[in-house]
Amino acid sequence: MEPSLSQLITRELTDPGYCARVQNFTVGRYGYGNVRFFGETDVRWLDLDQIVKFRRHEIVVYEDETVKPSVGKGLNKAAEVTLILQKDSSIEKLKLSAENQGAEFISFDTIRKEWKFSVQHFSRFGLSDDEEDDVMMDDADVDVREREQVTMNDNDGSDLDEGSPLTDSRLLSHSLPSHLGLDPVRMKEMRMMMFSPEEEEDDAELDNLNGTFSHHRPLHGSKTVQRSSPLTIRKTPLALLEYNPGSFASSDNGSILLSQQNKGVPLTITKVQGFKLEIKETPVTKSYSKNIVDAGLLMGRSFGIAWGPNNLLIHCGSVGDSNKSPHLSSTISLEKVATDNVVRDENNKIREELIGLCFDSPLSYHKEINFETNEFIVDSYKLKARKLVFNRLDLSHVCRQYIGIIEKQLEVPGLSSSARVMLMHQVFVWELINVLFSSKESSIEADVAALPLIRRAEFSVLLQESVCHRVQDEISSLNDSKDLQQLFLLLTGRQIDAAVELSASRGDVRLACLLTQAGGSTVNRMDIDRQLDLWKTNSLDFGFIENDRIRLFELLAGNIHGALGEMDIDWKRFLGLLMWYHLQPASDLTSIFQTYQHLLEDGRAPYPVPVYIDEKLVMDKISWSPGNRFDLAYYLMILHSNEGRDVTNIHMLKTMFSAFASTHDPLDHHMIWHQRAVLEAVGTFSCDDLHVLDMGFVSQLLNLGHCHWAIYVVLHMSHRDDYPYLQASVIREILFQYCETWSAQENQRQFIVDLGVPSAWLHEALVSVYHAYSGNSFKALEHYLGCGFWQKAHSTFITSVAHSLFMSGKQSEILRLATSMEDHKSEIENWDLGAGIFITFYSLKSSLKEDDSMTELVSLQDKNDACRKFFSRLKGSLAFWEGRLPIDASFSNYHHQVSLI
Repeated sequence: MEPSLSQLITRELTDPGYCARVQNFTVGRYGYGNVRFFGETDVRWLDLDQIVKFRRHEIVVYEDETVKPSVGKGLNKAAEVTLILQKDSSIEKLKLSAENQGAEFISFDTIRKEWKFSVQHFSRFGLSDDEEDDVMMDDADVDVREREQVTMNDNDGSDLDEGSPLTDSRLLSHSLPSHLGLDPVRMKEMRMMMFSPEEEEDDAELDNLNGTFSHHRPLHGSKTVQRSSPLTIRKTPLALLEYNPGSFASSDNGSILLSQQNKGVPLTITKVQGFKLEIKETPVTKSYSKNIVDAGLLMGRSFGIAWGPNNLLIHCGSVGDSNKSPHLSSTISLEKVATDNVVRDENNKIREELIGLCFDSPLSYHKEINFETNEFIVDSYKLKARKLVFNRLDLSHVCRQYIGIIEKQLEVPGLSSSARVMLMHQVFVWELINVLFSSKESSIEADVAALPLIRRAEFSVLLQESVCHRVQDEISSLNDSKDLQQLFLLLTGRQIDAAVELSASRGDVRLACLLTQAGGSTVNRMDIDRQLDLWKTNSLDFGFIENDRIRLFELLAGNIHGALGEMDIDWKRFLGLLMWYHLQPASDLTSIFQTYQHLLEDGRAPYPVPVYIDEKLVMDKISWSPGNRFDLAYYLMILHSNEGRDVTNIHMLKTMFSAFASTHDPLDHHMIWHQRAVLEAVGTFSCDDLHVLDMGFVSQLLNLGHCHWAIYVVLHMSHRDDYPYLQASVIREILFQYCETWSAQENQRQFIVDLGVPSAWLHEALVSVYHAYSGNSFKALEHYLGCGFWQKAHSTFITSVAHSLFMSGKQSEILRLATSMEDHKSEIENWDLGAGIFITFYSLKSSLKEDDSMTELVSLQDKNDACRKFFSRLKGSLAFWEGRLPIDASFSNYHHQVSLI
C-alpha cells in the first residue's frame, strides 16, 4: 500500500490525525493490480486483508455485503482501478466490459498489460468468466513475479529463505488434499516425483481447476528436487468413487488409495456410470444424507446451492448451526424442508390417519359451512372466489366440530407428549373463541345486563381447566409438610374447594373459613387488608407468623403482587389471580384484559409467551424477546377488548396469525388458517393482507400432494385491488408445477373442476408440462383442443398424429379431430394445406361413391376436375409440410390417398 505502514506511522506521529485523511490512498497486489482511492480516506481500523481482495482479472472490495458501508464511507468510494492482464485483449472488449459494470474505461497499456478504469463505488469489478476465455492467465508466471517483487521490496516485504519449500502451503490451503485432511505441500512434492513433465502438461488443464495442485517454477536460489525415473502409470484419471476418511490417517506417508485399489495389483479401467445421490425417505430437519462425489464436479464452478423438487435443498456443507463439526468438502448434502412434522409420531414416522385428521377432515368440514361466492373474470374465464359466511349464533357449533376433530387426533396412538400438549392448546383456543365471540342470547334466557357476567363465568371455568395441570405438577413437587405452599398453589388455579378441604384436614379451621370467602365480596377483602395494615402499623413481629401464611392473607386481600413476591408464575394464572382476587367480582372481560395489558406495558405482569415456550416443549434454544410474539390466546383477548371500537392493527393481526403464535414449527399453518377464517366470518376483524398465512398453508398442502385442497385455499384468499389476478396466477402456477400429482388422481382432478377452475387451464397444464414432456402426441393433441390452442393443435395433428392414424386405418378418428378444428379454421394458419386436406379428401371420397342424378359423362367430368384440384392441393401440402413430417409420412400418405381415390 502507498503510503506504506511505516510511512503512516511516521506521519501520524508528526501530524496527529493524518490517518483519518490520507490523500490518494493506494492498495495493490503484485502481479494483479492496484486501486487508488480519490481524495481523503480514513484508514483507521481497516482490515485490508478482508476488505480488499485481488483475484485473477478481478478486484473485490467489501465481499461481505453485511459489513459494507454506505457509498462514500470507508473504502466504498470513488477510485481508480488498475488490473494486470496476462494476455493481449482488444480495447473495445475492455471498454464494453467496463461499461457493462457501471465503470468508466480510462486506458489499456498494451506493453505493460495494465487495464485502468474508474468506479464510483465498489462491489465486484473485473472480467466475467466468458471474457476470461480470451484473456487466460498463467498462475505460475504471476506467482513467480509476485515472489520476485516481494523479494526486491525492502519496505513492505521480507526476503525469502533459500531453504523454503518448493511450494507455499498457503497457495494450497483450498486444494483437495487439505479438504481431505492431508498435507498439501507433501502431496505436491509426491506428484512432482511421480509424474513426468510430459504427463504434467497433459494434466495442466486439470491442475488449474480452482487453483488445485498449482505448479510453480523453482525460485532462484531454491533447492531443486532430483527425481528418480518416473513410474509407469496410466494417464486416464480414476474417479474418486468413494473413500473412507479414517483410512488416510493409517496410510503410509499420507498416500491416497482409491476405492477398491490394491497395492501391487495393476489398475484396470472399468466403465463408470457416474455418481448417484442417495435421498433418504425422511430427510427432515437435522437429518441429511452424505454422498461422496467426484472432486472435479464439486470443485468446479458450476456447482452451487440449489433447490430441487418438493423443497429439496442440495448443497455442500452444513446448514444452520455454525458449531457443527466441519464436513468434507466433497460431501453433497440433501435436506428437505420439514413441512410435515405435524403428521409424524414420536418415532418421526408419517401417520396416514394424522394426515386425514390434520388436513382432510378440517377442510372437509370447512367446505360444508355456508359460504358466499364472488365471481370475477380472468382472460374470458370465470372464477368463483369463496368466503365463509355465518353468524355468531352458529359459532358455538362450529367450534365444537373443530374440537371434535382435534380430540380424534388425541386418540391416535404413538403421539409424542409435546404433540399432545399442542393439541390440548388448540382445544383451549377453540374453546376461547367460543367463549369470547359466540352469541349468548339464544343459549340462556337472561337479562341483557347479565350476559357479560355469563361470559366472564365461562371464561373463568375455561381458565381454571387450562391451568389445572400446572397447579398439580407444582404441588406434586412439594412434600406434605409444606401445606401452606400447597394452599397458595391451589388458589392460583382457583381450586378453592380443594384448598378448604386441605386446610380443614390439617386442623386450621379459621384459615379454611377465610378461604371459603376467597374472590368473593370486596368487603371481606377490605377487612383482611385493613387487618394487615394494623399489624404493620402496630409493628407486629411477623416472625411469629409463617411467611407463607402472610402471602395467603395478601392474596385474600387482593394484593396479588405482594402475595407473589419473587415467585415465578405463568401468565394465565396471573391473569386468573387478577380476575379472581384483585378486580371487582362484576368486572367484565374487557376491563380484565385491559388491566392485564396495562400491567404488561408497565412490566408488572409476566409476558404471555407462546405455549411451546410456556410449557418448555422445545429443548433447543428459541430466540424470543419481549414484544416479539405472544400466544394466540392473548391476541384473541385483545381482539375481544377492541370489539366495537373499529380498531384494526394490521401488524398485530399478522403476528397473531403467524405460525409462531401457536406452534414452534414456522411452517405449520394447518389449524391457524381455519381459526382466522372463522373469526373473519363472524366479523371480529377484516383484513386483506394475510396472504402469507394463505400461502404458507398452500405450501404445506402441496408438499403433502393435496393439490385440490391447495387450490381450495387459494380461492379463499382475500381480493386485492392492487393484485386483481393473484388467485388466478397462483392456481395456474399450482396446475403447472404439480401437474403430475393432480392428473394422476381422478378424484383430485374432478374436485378442481367442481371448484369452478376452467377446464382449459387443466388442459393447458397437461399439454405444456406433462404430455408434451413425455412425448405422447395423441394426448397432447386432445389437451390442445381442450384449452383452445388451435394453431398448436393443428400443427401437432399434421406433424405427429394424422399420418399414424391414416396408416392405421382409423379414418373416423382423423375426421373427428379435423372436424373439431374446422369451426376455428380462421384462427389456424395454412388450414387448407393441413387438416383441410383431410376434410376435402373424405368429402371427395364420399362423393365418388354416390350415385348422381346427372348424366354419366357430366358426372365423370366433374369428378375428374375435382380430383385434379385435390391432387394439386395435396402436392402443395406435401411441399409445405415435408420438412416437418417424419421420414416416411409424406410419401406414404400421398400414395395411400392416391390409391384410395
